Amino acid sequence: MTVLGHGGTHARVVIVGSGFGGLGAAIRLRQAGVDDFVVLERGDDVGGTWRDNTYPGCACDVPSHLYSFSFAPNPEWSRSFSRQPEIWTYLRRCAAKFGVLPHVRFGHDVREAAWDAEAQRWRIETSRAPFTASVLVMAAGPLSEPAIPALPGLERFRGRAFHSARWDHDFDLAGRRVAVVGTGASAVQFVPAIQPTVAALHLFQRTAPWILPRYDRALTGAERRLFRRVPLAQRVARASISAAREVMVLPFLHPRLMRGAQRVALRHLRRAVPDPVLRAKLTPPYTLGCKRVLLSNDYLPALNHPKVEVITAGIAEVREHSVVGGDGVERPVNAIIFGTGFHVTDAPLTRHVRGHDRRTLAEAWAGSPQAHLGTTVAGFPNLFLLLGPNTGLGHSSVVLMSEAQIAHMVGAVRYMLRYRVAAVEPRADAQAKWVAKVDERMRGTVWTAGGCRSWYLDTTGRNSVLWPDFIWRYRRRVACFDPGDYAATRPRRESPAAPAVSG
Repeated sequence: MTVLGHGGTHARVVIVGSGFGGLGAAIRLRQAGVDDFVVLERGDDVGGTWRDNTYPGCACDVPSHLYSFSFAPNPEWSRSFSRQPEIWTYLRRCAAKFGVLPHVRFGHDVREAAWDAEAQRWRIETSRAPFTASVLVMAAGPLSEPAIPALPGLERFRGRAFHSARWDHDFDLAGRRVAVVGTGASAVQFVPAIQPTVAALHLFQRTAPWILPRYDRALTGAERRLFRRVPLAQRVARASISAAREVMVLPFLHPRLMRGAQRVALRHLRRAVPDPVLRAKLTPPYTLGCKRVLLSNDYLPALNHPKVEVITAGIAEVREHSVVGGDGVERPVNAIIFGTGFHVTDAPLTRHVRGHDRRTLAEAWAGSPQAHLGTTVAGFPNLFLLLGPNTGLGHSSVVLMSEAQIAHMVGAVRYMLRYRVAAVEPRADAQAKWVAKVDERMRGTVWTAGGCRSWYLDTTGRNSVLWPDFIWRYRRRVACFDPGDYAATRPRRESPAAPAVSG
Protein backbone atom coordinates (compact mmCIF):
# COMPACT_ATOMS: atom_id res chain seq x y z
CA MET A 1 0.00 0.00 0.00
CA THR A 2 1.08 3.55 -0.71
CA VAL A 3 0.14 6.58 1.39
CA LEU A 4 -0.71 9.52 -0.85
CA GLY A 5 -1.19 13.19 -0.18
CA HIS A 6 -4.40 14.54 1.40
CA GLY A 7 -4.65 11.48 3.66
CA GLY A 8 -5.34 9.10 0.79
CA THR A 9 -4.06 5.54 0.40
CA HIS A 10 -3.48 3.56 -2.78
CA ALA A 11 -3.76 -0.22 -2.92
CA ARG A 12 -3.61 -2.50 -5.90
CA VAL A 13 -6.92 -4.05 -4.80
CA VAL A 14 -9.63 -2.56 -2.60
CA ILE A 15 -12.30 -4.97 -1.37
CA VAL A 16 -15.61 -3.62 -0.04
CA GLY A 17 -17.12 -5.83 2.66
CA SER A 18 -15.78 -8.52 4.99
CA GLY A 19 -18.36 -11.28 4.81
CA PHE A 20 -17.82 -14.60 3.05
CA GLY A 21 -17.07 -12.87 -0.26
CA GLY A 22 -14.73 -10.17 1.03
CA LEU A 23 -12.77 -12.46 3.33
CA GLY A 24 -12.56 -15.15 0.65
CA ALA A 25 -11.19 -12.61 -1.83
CA ALA A 26 -8.64 -11.33 0.68
CA ILE A 27 -7.46 -14.82 1.61
CA ARG A 28 -7.13 -15.97 -1.98
CA LEU A 29 -5.19 -12.82 -2.94
CA ARG A 30 -2.70 -13.48 -0.15
CA GLN A 31 -2.37 -17.09 -1.20
CA ALA A 32 -1.65 -15.92 -4.77
CA GLY A 33 1.17 -13.70 -3.52
CA VAL A 34 -0.74 -10.40 -3.80
CA ASP A 35 -0.46 -8.59 -0.47
CA ASP A 36 -1.18 -5.05 -1.67
CA PHE A 37 -4.89 -4.92 -0.81
CA VAL A 38 -7.25 -3.28 1.64
CA VAL A 39 -10.65 -4.47 2.91
CA LEU A 40 -13.06 -1.62 3.66
CA GLU A 41 -15.64 -2.60 6.29
CA ARG A 42 -18.31 -0.24 7.57
CA GLY A 43 -18.84 -2.25 10.76
CA ASP A 44 -16.55 -2.82 13.72
CA ASP A 45 -15.87 -6.51 13.02
CA VAL A 46 -15.75 -8.93 10.11
CA GLY A 47 -18.63 -11.23 9.24
CA GLY A 48 -21.02 -9.32 6.99
CA THR A 49 -24.56 -10.60 7.12
CA TRP A 50 -23.61 -13.13 9.81
CA ARG A 51 -22.39 -10.29 12.03
CA ASP A 52 -25.44 -8.10 11.41
CA ASN A 53 -28.25 -10.65 11.65
CA THR A 54 -28.47 -11.49 15.33
CA TYR A 55 -32.22 -11.97 15.60
CA PRO A 56 -33.49 -14.85 17.77
CA GLY A 57 -33.35 -18.16 15.93
CA CYS A 58 -31.04 -16.96 13.15
CA ALA A 59 -29.52 -19.94 11.30
CA CYS A 60 -28.43 -21.09 7.88
CA ASP A 61 -30.60 -23.09 5.45
CA VAL A 62 -27.58 -24.75 3.83
CA PRO A 63 -25.82 -27.70 5.52
CA SER A 64 -22.84 -26.60 7.60
CA HIS A 65 -20.17 -28.59 5.78
CA LEU A 66 -21.17 -26.95 2.49
CA TYR A 67 -21.64 -23.46 3.89
CA SER A 68 -17.94 -22.87 4.46
CA PHE A 69 -14.81 -22.18 2.44
CA SER A 70 -13.48 -25.15 0.48
CA PHE A 71 -9.98 -24.28 1.70
CA ALA A 72 -11.00 -23.95 5.36
CA PRO A 73 -13.09 -26.95 6.47
CA ASN A 74 -14.45 -26.76 9.98
CA PRO A 75 -14.63 -30.12 11.78
CA GLU A 76 -16.23 -28.48 14.83
CA TRP A 77 -19.68 -27.65 13.42
CA SER A 78 -22.12 -28.56 16.18
CA ARG A 79 -25.19 -29.10 14.01
CA SER A 80 -26.01 -30.14 10.47
CA PHE A 81 -27.45 -26.63 9.95
CA SER A 82 -25.37 -24.02 11.75
CA ARG A 83 -26.69 -21.17 13.87
CA GLN A 84 -25.61 -17.56 13.36
CA PRO A 85 -23.15 -17.30 16.26
CA GLU A 86 -21.23 -20.35 15.06
CA ILE A 87 -20.98 -19.09 11.47
CA TRP A 88 -19.81 -15.67 12.64
CA THR A 89 -17.18 -17.31 14.86
CA TYR A 90 -16.02 -19.37 11.88
CA LEU A 91 -15.57 -16.25 9.72
CA ARG A 92 -13.69 -14.39 12.44
CA ARG A 93 -11.42 -17.38 12.94
CA CYS A 94 -10.71 -17.59 9.19
CA ALA A 95 -9.83 -13.89 9.07
CA ALA A 96 -7.29 -14.37 11.86
CA LYS A 97 -5.94 -17.74 10.71
CA PHE A 98 -5.20 -16.57 7.16
CA GLY A 99 -3.70 -13.25 8.23
CA VAL A 100 -6.07 -10.80 6.57
CA LEU A 101 -7.12 -8.79 9.65
CA PRO A 102 -4.22 -6.30 9.27
CA HIS A 103 -5.65 -5.45 5.85
CA VAL A 104 -9.14 -4.61 7.16
CA ARG A 105 -10.12 -0.98 7.78
CA PHE A 106 -13.10 -0.98 10.15
CA GLY A 107 -15.57 1.89 10.31
CA HIS A 108 -15.01 2.75 6.64
CA ASP A 109 -18.39 3.10 4.96
CA VAL A 110 -17.95 3.48 1.18
CA ARG A 111 -19.84 6.55 -0.03
CA GLU A 112 -18.65 6.85 -3.65
CA ALA A 113 -16.42 5.00 -6.10
CA ALA A 114 -15.54 6.41 -9.52
CA TRP A 115 -13.20 5.21 -12.27
CA ASP A 116 -10.56 7.77 -13.16
CA ALA A 117 -9.76 7.04 -16.83
CA GLU A 118 -6.75 9.36 -16.90
CA ALA A 119 -5.10 7.83 -13.84
CA GLN A 120 -6.47 4.35 -14.66
CA ARG A 121 -7.60 3.70 -11.12
CA TRP A 122 -10.64 3.78 -8.90
CA ARG A 123 -11.14 6.75 -6.59
CA ILE A 124 -13.04 5.72 -3.48
CA GLU A 125 -14.56 8.00 -0.88
CA THR A 126 -15.36 6.54 2.52
CA SER A 127 -16.77 7.88 5.77
CA ARG A 128 -13.22 8.25 7.07
CA ALA A 129 -10.60 8.63 4.34
CA PRO A 130 -10.17 8.45 0.57
CA PHE A 131 -8.55 5.51 -1.20
CA THR A 132 -7.49 4.73 -4.74
CA ALA A 133 -7.21 1.27 -6.23
CA SER A 134 -6.22 -0.37 -9.47
CA VAL A 135 -8.91 -3.01 -8.88
CA LEU A 136 -12.18 -2.66 -6.99
CA VAL A 137 -13.95 -5.73 -5.63
CA MET A 138 -17.52 -5.19 -4.45
CA ALA A 139 -18.29 -7.83 -1.83
CA ALA A 140 -20.99 -6.04 0.15
CA GLY A 141 -23.37 -8.93 -0.52
CA PRO A 142 -26.99 -8.95 -1.73
CA LEU A 143 -28.42 -9.24 1.81
CA SER A 144 -26.73 -6.20 3.34
CA GLU A 145 -29.25 -3.36 2.96
CA PRO A 146 -32.57 -3.95 4.79
CA ALA A 147 -35.75 -3.05 2.93
CA ILE A 148 -38.50 -1.42 4.98
CA PRO A 149 -41.84 -0.72 3.29
CA ALA A 150 -43.16 2.84 3.24
CA LEU A 151 -46.19 2.24 5.45
CA PRO A 152 -48.53 5.23 5.84
CA GLY A 153 -48.03 6.81 9.26
CA LEU A 154 -44.96 4.79 10.24
CA GLU A 155 -43.12 7.96 11.25
CA ARG A 156 -45.81 8.63 13.88
CA PHE A 157 -45.38 5.30 15.66
CA ARG A 158 -44.39 5.79 19.32
CA GLY A 159 -43.31 2.21 20.03
CA ARG A 160 -40.21 0.39 18.83
CA ALA A 161 -39.86 -0.41 15.13
CA PHE A 162 -36.89 -2.27 13.67
CA HIS A 163 -35.84 -4.64 10.89
CA SER A 164 -34.84 -8.20 11.72
CA ALA A 165 -31.32 -7.47 10.41
CA ARG A 166 -31.00 -4.61 12.91
CA TRP A 167 -32.53 -6.39 15.91
CA ASP A 168 -33.07 -4.18 18.95
CA HIS A 169 -31.74 -6.36 21.76
CA ASP A 170 -32.27 -3.57 24.30
CA PHE A 171 -36.03 -3.85 23.89
CA ASP A 172 -37.58 -6.64 25.95
CA LEU A 173 -40.42 -8.26 24.01
CA ALA A 174 -41.73 -10.17 27.04
CA GLY A 175 -45.39 -9.35 27.63
CA ARG A 176 -45.53 -6.97 24.65
CA ARG A 177 -47.96 -6.82 21.77
CA VAL A 178 -45.97 -7.21 18.58
CA ALA A 179 -46.74 -6.73 14.90
CA VAL A 180 -44.55 -8.70 12.50
CA VAL A 181 -44.56 -7.50 8.91
CA GLY A 182 -43.44 -10.08 6.38
CA THR A 183 -43.18 -13.87 6.33
CA GLY A 184 -39.86 -14.49 4.60
CA ALA A 185 -36.83 -16.49 5.67
CA SER A 186 -35.98 -14.32 8.70
CA ALA A 187 -39.54 -14.16 10.04
CA VAL A 188 -39.91 -17.93 9.77
CA GLN A 189 -36.97 -18.19 12.16
CA PHE A 190 -37.65 -15.40 14.67
CA VAL A 191 -41.45 -15.76 14.95
CA PRO A 192 -41.29 -19.15 16.78
CA ALA A 193 -38.41 -17.80 18.89
CA ILE A 194 -40.37 -14.81 20.22
CA GLN A 195 -43.88 -16.30 20.22
CA PRO A 196 -43.64 -17.90 23.69
CA THR A 197 -42.72 -14.61 25.41
CA VAL A 198 -44.90 -11.97 23.73
CA ALA A 199 -48.43 -11.17 24.89
CA ALA A 200 -49.83 -11.06 21.36
CA LEU A 201 -48.33 -11.49 17.90
CA HIS A 202 -50.03 -10.05 14.82
CA LEU A 203 -48.41 -11.51 11.71
CA PHE A 204 -49.06 -9.50 8.56
CA GLN A 205 -48.61 -11.88 5.65
CA ARG A 206 -48.71 -10.73 2.04
CA THR A 207 -48.12 -14.15 0.46
CA ALA A 208 -47.76 -17.47 2.26
CA PRO A 209 -44.36 -19.14 1.88
CA TRP A 210 -43.85 -22.81 1.10
CA ILE A 211 -42.23 -24.52 4.08
CA LEU A 212 -40.47 -27.87 4.09
CA PRO A 213 -39.31 -29.82 7.16
CA ARG A 214 -35.86 -28.90 8.44
CA TYR A 215 -33.83 -32.08 8.80
CA ASP A 216 -31.49 -30.69 11.41
CA ARG A 217 -29.67 -32.58 14.13
CA ALA A 218 -26.74 -32.22 16.49
CA LEU A 219 -23.50 -33.63 15.12
CA THR A 220 -22.08 -36.19 17.53
CA GLY A 221 -18.75 -35.97 19.29
CA ALA A 222 -17.66 -39.08 17.39
CA GLU A 223 -18.39 -37.37 14.06
CA ARG A 224 -16.42 -34.29 15.03
CA ARG A 225 -13.48 -36.38 16.20
CA LEU A 226 -13.53 -38.27 12.91
CA PHE A 227 -13.49 -35.02 10.92
CA ARG A 228 -10.61 -33.69 13.04
CA ARG A 229 -8.48 -36.81 12.72
CA VAL A 230 -9.38 -37.79 9.16
CA PRO A 231 -9.87 -34.61 7.08
CA LEU A 232 -10.67 -36.75 4.06
CA ALA A 233 -13.84 -37.90 5.82
CA GLN A 234 -15.10 -34.33 6.00
CA ARG A 235 -14.20 -33.71 2.37
CA VAL A 236 -16.21 -36.78 1.43
CA ALA A 237 -19.15 -35.55 3.53
CA ARG A 238 -18.98 -32.15 1.85
CA ALA A 239 -18.79 -33.70 -1.62
CA SER A 240 -21.80 -35.92 -0.85
CA ILE A 241 -23.88 -32.98 0.35
CA SER A 242 -22.83 -30.93 -2.67
CA ALA A 243 -23.82 -33.71 -5.09
CA ALA A 244 -27.20 -34.15 -3.41
CA ARG A 245 -27.83 -30.43 -3.56
CA GLU A 246 -26.90 -30.31 -7.25
CA VAL A 247 -29.64 -32.82 -8.03
CA MET A 248 -32.12 -30.62 -6.15
CA VAL A 249 -31.88 -27.95 -8.87
CA LEU A 250 -33.76 -30.14 -11.35
CA PRO A 251 -37.29 -29.44 -10.00
CA PHE A 252 -36.55 -25.70 -10.16
CA LEU A 253 -35.57 -26.01 -13.81
CA HIS A 254 -38.46 -28.37 -14.66
CA PRO A 255 -41.44 -27.37 -12.46
CA ARG A 256 -43.39 -30.56 -13.15
CA LEU A 257 -40.78 -32.35 -11.03
CA MET A 258 -41.68 -30.13 -8.08
CA ARG A 259 -44.93 -31.99 -7.37
CA GLY A 260 -43.30 -34.48 -5.02
CA ALA A 261 -41.69 -31.77 -2.89
CA GLN A 262 -44.95 -29.84 -2.87
CA ARG A 263 -46.80 -32.88 -1.53
CA VAL A 264 -44.23 -33.10 1.27
CA ALA A 265 -44.80 -29.43 2.10
CA LEU A 266 -48.58 -29.82 2.10
CA ARG A 267 -48.34 -32.85 4.40
CA HIS A 268 -46.03 -30.83 6.68
CA LEU A 269 -48.64 -28.04 6.75
CA ARG A 270 -51.57 -30.40 7.48
CA ARG A 271 -49.76 -32.03 10.38
CA ALA A 272 -48.74 -28.72 11.92
CA VAL A 273 -51.97 -26.74 11.42
CA PRO A 274 -55.22 -28.65 12.12
CA ASP A 275 -57.44 -25.56 11.80
CA PRO A 276 -58.70 -25.52 8.18
CA VAL A 277 -59.27 -21.75 8.17
CA LEU A 278 -55.73 -20.97 9.30
CA ARG A 279 -54.36 -23.68 7.04
CA ALA A 280 -56.05 -22.06 4.04
CA LYS A 281 -54.31 -18.77 4.87
CA LEU A 282 -50.97 -20.57 5.03
CA THR A 283 -51.38 -22.48 1.76
CA PRO A 284 -49.40 -20.76 -1.01
CA PRO A 285 -51.23 -20.10 -4.31
CA TYR A 286 -48.14 -20.72 -6.48
CA THR A 287 -45.78 -23.57 -7.33
CA LEU A 288 -43.21 -24.45 -4.67
CA GLY A 289 -39.87 -22.88 -5.56
CA CYS A 290 -41.25 -19.78 -7.27
CA LYS A 291 -40.37 -17.88 -4.11
CA ARG A 292 -37.59 -18.87 -1.74
CA VAL A 293 -38.26 -22.30 -0.21
CA LEU A 294 -38.10 -22.12 3.58
CA LEU A 295 -37.15 -24.80 6.08
CA SER A 296 -38.71 -24.94 9.53
CA ASN A 297 -40.15 -27.40 12.03
CA ASP A 298 -41.47 -24.84 14.51
CA TYR A 299 -42.85 -21.89 12.49
CA LEU A 300 -46.18 -23.47 11.52
CA PRO A 301 -46.88 -24.91 15.00
CA ALA A 302 -46.13 -21.48 16.52
CA LEU A 303 -48.98 -19.96 14.49
CA ASN A 304 -51.51 -22.29 16.12
CA HIS A 305 -51.34 -20.51 19.46
CA PRO A 306 -54.34 -18.35 20.43
CA LYS A 307 -52.05 -15.34 21.00
CA VAL A 308 -51.02 -15.39 17.29
CA GLU A 309 -53.13 -13.86 14.55
CA VAL A 310 -52.31 -14.18 10.84
CA ILE A 311 -53.59 -11.20 8.84
CA THR A 312 -53.71 -11.37 5.06
CA ALA A 313 -55.52 -8.09 4.41
CA GLY A 314 -52.39 -5.96 4.40
CA ILE A 315 -51.73 -2.76 6.35
CA ALA A 316 -53.78 0.39 5.85
CA GLU A 317 -51.84 2.66 8.20
CA VAL A 318 -49.71 2.87 11.31
CA ARG A 319 -50.85 5.04 14.22
CA GLU A 320 -49.06 6.20 17.37
CA HIS A 321 -49.73 2.98 19.28
CA SER A 322 -51.35 0.65 16.78
CA VAL A 323 -51.45 -0.84 13.31
CA VAL A 324 -54.61 -0.68 11.23
CA GLY A 325 -55.02 -3.61 8.87
CA GLY A 326 -56.57 -3.57 5.44
CA ASP A 327 -59.56 -5.22 7.10
CA GLY A 328 -60.17 -1.99 9.05
CA VAL A 329 -59.29 -3.52 12.43
CA GLU A 330 -57.03 -1.45 14.68
CA ARG A 331 -54.57 -3.59 16.63
CA PRO A 332 -52.69 -1.99 19.56
CA VAL A 333 -48.98 -2.86 19.47
CA ASN A 334 -45.82 -1.94 21.37
CA ALA A 335 -43.42 -2.98 18.62
CA ILE A 336 -43.26 -3.49 14.85
CA ILE A 337 -40.69 -5.95 13.53
CA PHE A 338 -39.99 -5.97 9.81
CA GLY A 339 -39.09 -9.29 8.23
CA THR A 340 -39.28 -7.69 4.81
CA GLY A 341 -36.01 -8.70 3.23
CA PHE A 342 -33.34 -6.61 1.55
CA HIS A 343 -32.56 -4.36 -1.39
CA VAL A 344 -31.22 -7.03 -3.73
CA THR A 345 -31.81 -5.83 -7.30
CA ASP A 346 -31.71 -2.16 -6.26
CA ALA A 347 -28.82 -2.00 -3.78
CA PRO A 348 -28.23 1.66 -2.80
CA LEU A 349 -24.47 1.48 -3.42
CA THR A 350 -25.07 0.89 -7.15
CA ARG A 351 -26.13 4.54 -7.35
CA HIS A 352 -22.64 5.58 -6.23
CA VAL A 353 -20.33 3.42 -8.35
CA ARG A 354 -19.39 5.24 -11.58
CA GLY A 355 -17.70 3.80 -14.67
CA HIS A 356 -15.56 5.45 -17.32
CA ASP A 357 -18.46 7.41 -18.83
CA ARG A 358 -19.53 8.65 -15.35
CA ARG A 359 -22.68 6.58 -15.44
CA THR A 360 -23.52 4.75 -12.24
CA LEU A 361 -24.14 1.03 -12.08
CA ALA A 362 -27.79 1.79 -11.37
CA GLU A 363 -28.01 3.94 -14.51
CA ALA A 364 -26.23 1.35 -16.65
CA TRP A 365 -28.54 -1.39 -15.42
CA ALA A 366 -31.73 0.69 -15.72
CA GLY A 367 -33.63 -1.51 -13.28
CA SER A 368 -32.27 -4.86 -14.52
CA PRO A 369 -28.79 -5.80 -13.23
CA GLN A 370 -26.60 -7.54 -15.81
CA ALA A 371 -22.97 -8.61 -15.67
CA HIS A 372 -20.61 -10.79 -17.66
CA LEU A 373 -20.36 -14.09 -15.78
CA GLY A 374 -22.27 -12.33 -13.01
CA THR A 375 -18.93 -10.78 -12.08
CA THR A 376 -17.78 -7.92 -14.36
CA VAL A 377 -19.67 -5.13 -16.13
CA ALA A 378 -19.01 -3.50 -19.49
CA GLY A 379 -18.17 0.16 -18.95
CA PHE A 380 -16.68 -0.46 -15.50
CA PRO A 381 -13.00 -1.38 -15.85
CA ASN A 382 -11.32 -3.44 -13.14
CA LEU A 383 -14.59 -3.82 -11.22
CA PHE A 384 -15.47 -7.26 -9.87
CA LEU A 385 -18.81 -8.06 -8.25
CA LEU A 386 -19.06 -10.98 -5.84
CA LEU A 387 -22.53 -12.55 -5.85
CA GLY A 388 -23.49 -10.15 -8.61
CA PRO A 389 -26.41 -10.58 -11.05
CA ASN A 390 -27.64 -14.15 -11.61
CA THR A 391 -25.27 -15.80 -9.14
CA GLY A 392 -27.77 -16.48 -6.35
CA LEU A 393 -29.01 -20.01 -5.70
CA GLY A 394 -32.28 -21.56 -4.69
CA HIS A 395 -30.91 -25.00 -3.89
CA SER A 396 -27.33 -24.88 -2.58
CA SER A 397 -24.50 -22.83 -1.11
CA VAL A 398 -23.63 -19.45 -2.64
CA VAL A 399 -20.14 -19.85 -1.15
CA LEU A 400 -19.47 -22.21 -4.08
CA MET A 401 -20.45 -19.46 -6.50
CA SER A 402 -18.42 -16.73 -4.82
CA GLU A 403 -15.31 -18.94 -4.73
CA ALA A 404 -15.52 -19.31 -8.53
CA GLN A 405 -15.83 -15.53 -8.88
CA ILE A 406 -12.91 -14.97 -6.53
CA ALA A 407 -10.77 -17.33 -8.64
CA HIS A 408 -11.79 -15.31 -11.70
CA MET A 409 -10.82 -12.04 -10.01
CA VAL A 410 -7.47 -13.38 -8.80
CA GLY A 411 -6.79 -14.69 -12.29
CA ALA A 412 -7.47 -11.24 -13.71
CA VAL A 413 -5.15 -9.55 -11.21
CA ARG A 414 -2.36 -12.02 -11.97
CA TYR A 415 -2.90 -11.49 -15.70
CA MET A 416 -2.65 -7.71 -15.32
CA LEU A 417 0.53 -7.99 -13.26
CA ARG A 418 2.20 -10.48 -15.59
CA TYR A 419 1.42 -8.68 -18.85
CA ARG A 420 1.61 -5.08 -17.61
CA VAL A 421 -2.09 -4.42 -18.24
CA ALA A 422 -3.62 -1.39 -16.55
CA ALA A 423 -7.27 -2.35 -16.94
CA VAL A 424 -9.54 -5.13 -18.13
CA GLU A 425 -13.18 -4.63 -19.04
CA PRO A 426 -15.61 -7.21 -20.42
CA ARG A 427 -16.44 -6.74 -24.07
CA ALA A 428 -20.03 -5.63 -24.52
CA ASP A 429 -20.71 -8.45 -26.96
CA ALA A 430 -19.32 -11.06 -24.54
CA GLN A 431 -21.54 -9.70 -21.76
CA ALA A 432 -24.62 -9.60 -24.00
CA LYS A 433 -24.01 -13.18 -25.11
CA TRP A 434 -23.68 -14.37 -21.50
CA VAL A 435 -26.83 -12.55 -20.35
CA ALA A 436 -28.82 -13.89 -23.32
CA LYS A 437 -27.71 -17.42 -22.47
CA VAL A 438 -28.77 -16.99 -18.83
CA ASP A 439 -32.14 -15.57 -19.85
CA GLU A 440 -32.68 -18.48 -22.24
CA ARG A 441 -31.97 -20.98 -19.48
CA MET A 442 -34.34 -19.09 -17.17
CA ARG A 443 -37.34 -19.59 -19.46
CA GLY A 444 -39.76 -22.21 -18.22
CA THR A 445 -38.15 -22.50 -14.78
CA VAL A 446 -40.29 -22.35 -11.67
CA TRP A 447 -39.02 -18.82 -11.02
CA THR A 448 -40.63 -17.51 -14.20
CA ALA A 449 -43.49 -19.96 -14.67
CA GLY A 450 -44.45 -20.71 -11.06
CA GLY A 451 -47.22 -18.14 -10.74
CA CYS A 452 -45.69 -15.71 -8.24
CA ARG A 453 -44.00 -12.34 -8.00
CA SER A 454 -40.82 -12.76 -5.96
CA TRP A 455 -37.85 -10.64 -4.89
CA TYR A 456 -35.86 -12.58 -7.47
CA LEU A 457 -37.53 -10.45 -10.17
CA ASP A 458 -36.30 -6.93 -10.88
CA THR A 459 -38.38 -3.91 -11.94
CA THR A 460 -38.51 -5.19 -15.53
CA GLY A 461 -39.83 -8.60 -14.48
CA ARG A 462 -36.54 -10.34 -15.29
CA ASN A 463 -35.00 -12.78 -12.82
CA SER A 464 -31.65 -11.08 -12.35
CA VAL A 465 -30.83 -12.79 -9.03
CA LEU A 466 -30.60 -16.56 -9.54
CA TRP A 467 -28.37 -18.89 -11.52
CA PRO A 468 -30.66 -21.23 -13.54
CA ASP A 469 -28.41 -24.26 -13.87
CA PHE A 470 -26.03 -26.61 -12.10
CA ILE A 471 -23.30 -24.99 -10.01
CA TRP A 472 -20.56 -27.07 -11.64
CA ARG A 473 -21.36 -25.50 -14.99
CA TYR A 474 -20.99 -22.02 -13.57
CA ARG A 475 -17.75 -22.85 -11.79
CA ARG A 476 -16.24 -24.48 -14.88
CA ARG A 477 -17.00 -21.38 -16.98
CA VAL A 478 -16.13 -18.68 -14.47
CA ALA A 479 -13.22 -19.84 -12.31
CA CYS A 480 -10.64 -19.40 -15.08
CA PHE A 481 -10.03 -15.86 -16.30
CA ASP A 482 -10.25 -15.79 -20.11
CA PRO A 483 -8.58 -12.66 -21.57
CA GLY A 484 -10.52 -13.26 -24.79
CA ASP A 485 -13.68 -12.03 -23.07
CA TYR A 486 -12.04 -8.75 -22.14
CA ALA A 487 -10.66 -5.58 -23.65
CA ALA A 488 -7.26 -4.84 -22.12
CA THR A 489 -5.81 -1.35 -21.68
CA ARG A 490 -2.07 -0.70 -21.40
CA PRO A 491 -0.68 1.80 -18.89
CA ARG A 492 -0.63 5.39 -20.15
CA ARG A 493 2.91 5.75 -18.82
CA GLU A 494 5.52 3.06 -18.49
CA SER A 495 5.19 1.68 -14.97
CA PRO A 496 7.89 0.06 -12.82
CA ALA A 497 8.46 -3.62 -13.25
CA ALA A 498 5.48 -5.64 -12.14
CA PRO A 499 5.91 -7.29 -8.75
CA ALA A 500 6.56 -10.99 -8.70
CA VAL A 501 3.55 -13.22 -8.38
CA SER A 502 3.88 -16.63 -6.80
CA GLY A 503 2.48 -19.75 -8.38
